[in-house]
Amino acid sequence: MTKISAYELVTKEQIEFYREYGFVQIDNVLTSDELSELRIYLEEVMTQTNGHGIHTDKEGGSYYKVLNQKVDVWRDHAGMAKYSLSENFAQMAQLLTGVPSIRLYHDHALYKMPGDSKETPWHQDFPFWPMKESGALSMWLALDDVNENNGCMVFMPRSHKLGKVASIDFLEPIDIFELSKGTHIDDEKPVIVRMKAGSCTFHDGLTFHFAHANRTSNPRRVLAVIYMPDGTKFDGKSTHVTDSYGLQIGDSICGPRNPVLAKLSVKSVF
Repeated sequence: MTKISAYELVTKEQIEFYREYGFVQIDNVLTSDELSELRIYLEEVMTQTNGHGIHTDKEGGSYYKVLNQKVDVWRDHAGMAKYSLSENFAQMAQLLTGVPSIRLYHDHALYKMPGDSKETPWHQDFPFWPMKESGALSMWLALDDVNENNGCMVFMPRSHKLGKVASIDFLEPIDIFELSKGTHIDDEKPVIVRMKAGSCTFHDGLTFHFAHANRTSNPRRVLAVIYMPDGTKFDGKSTHVTDSYGLQIGDSICGPRNPVLAKLSVKSVF
């Protein structure tokens, strides 16, 4: 299968859909060879016990049952860096948002483990990120076919238009819909996104989303990459990414761990 560029993968209709609803599904962003390769790299980096990547919980932990997650895997594995730093994926994010320049915030390998798996509660991503401005977004790239049985994503359309609502504790979640009662969200219905392996979604950091528990006998494997507009400012929140930077509130989040991955092309951008 021939690799397809971002300009061929992302249509005008998908750009309009993303901006209106806060998420979009894009199919077949990986070739079959790339999918096989990335599965090997992901397994290698998830079993690595040293390096810069951060495992957010240990096996058997409460958070591990929601997500077996490792952050900054691109820093430990050149094969993972090939995908996490992909210009093609970053260009897709750039087309969807319309910003002139896109930076990496961080990547993370996500396994929703089989067996004693828990749902990922409804939440927004943006409250967890140390950013003064909204506009950052996540690519969620499925390495397995996903549906309600193994932890596919569910999005609430137009929820990104509410702005920042709340930071949700995954282990003791509050109901984000109670906090947004009386808004246009009352009239929206969740959209379940079933996908084939090698396809992805992009969603705004403010979009409400949820993932089912994994009731199968195999892990549900995902590579997620967070992109932010170049010039995004630091809000002072302490995170593993920004702790070592010495940033002051209002400084741009940039540097060797947050490279520019895509700039506005001379090609027509719809």
